[in-house]
Amino acid sequence: MTKDRLNVGAIGLGRMGRVYAQGLAQRVPNARLVAVADLKPDVARQFAADFGVPRWYESHAELLEDPAVDAVAVISSTNTHRDVVVDAVGKGKAVFCEKPIAISLAQAEEMLRIVESRGAFLQMGFQRRFDSAYLGAKNKVEEGVIGTPVLLTSTSRDPFRPPLEFCDPKVSGGLIADMGIHDFDVARMFMGDVKSVHAIGCTLAYPEMKTVGDIDNAIIDMVFESGALGAVHLSRNAVFGYDIRAEVWGTKGSLQIGYHRQTPILVMTKEGITHDVVPYFMERFEAAYLAQIQDFVDNVLAGRPPSVTGADAVAAMRISLAATRSQRENRPVEVAEVEAGEARTA
Repeated sequence: MTKDRLNVGAIGLGRMGRVYAQGLAQRVPNARLVAVADLKPDVARQFAADFGVPRWYESHAELLEDPAVDAVAVISSTNTHRDVVVDAVGKGKAVFCEKPIAISLAQAEEMLRIVESRGAFLQMGFQRRFDSAYLGAKNKVEEGVIGTPVLLTSTSRDPFRPPLEFCDPKVSGGLIADMGIHDFDVARMFMGDVKSVHAIGCTLAYPEMKTVGDIDNAIIDMVFESGALGAVHLSRNAVFGYDIRAEVWGTKGSLQIGYHRQTPILVMTKEGITHDVVPYFMERFEAAYLAQIQDFVDNVLAGRPPSVTGADAVAAMRISLAATRSQRENRPVEVAEVEAGEARTA
């Protein structure tokens, strides 16, 4: 593509959709947000008015008919991803799609086949790959600073549970699939493919989550194809704040990624030493979300391949499905056991 700026349409204006759409409208200099779509027409209309977007639509199909749209950012609900992405590829649009790629592995693999057969551009959204801490650690690993990586631990803890309707595994896939997929993607980023998983999990902090069939805490042990080991810790009840960290152990040292303190201030009094904490995901990853959508625009304009592929998304999805099965069946599960016909809730 020889244009200096990429004309983008945003599909879905929920919480995350607004983050990406505002970035495209105001903070990505080589992008032009020319259209938005949302199933709630008042939402689309108001967003377009607030941010100077020329056109708004009630459906993704209407937006895809807009000849001014070169590319789309798909941030609609997961159960729509298959149809929206396939339709966008059919209209010749470059596509950015927020994780997870689809509601089932069968849908995801179908999407990849269609993307590949058409030679289309599909980049997936896994924002931790664009975070300065994770990128810096990855560079250190590649430089050999800690020798050969042999063990990874990855921690994701939310300060509170989501709404119960979202916790329902039929909607979100459940704790391991919804929350852990980021950790599984990070695991592959540092350690390569996962061979097997063994997960344990319970509903411990929020008894009401049992009514929808979800858990609120889990530990997933991993064995990588290389023989290296890993562990993922997931929780919905880090009441002090948002806790996202990782550590990579190597034969010559280790790397710690992430932090608790949001601002570099310590309050020291006779009562003790205190500091603030990271409130939630936007405060922790705001820069990474912006860098991610900027990277998508840069790649499309430059004719480069996507930085995070659909195959990456499917690989992380397979691990999450295997881990969910392991937790439910109380046994180790080989990732290769997961078949295409299984849903995200496995």
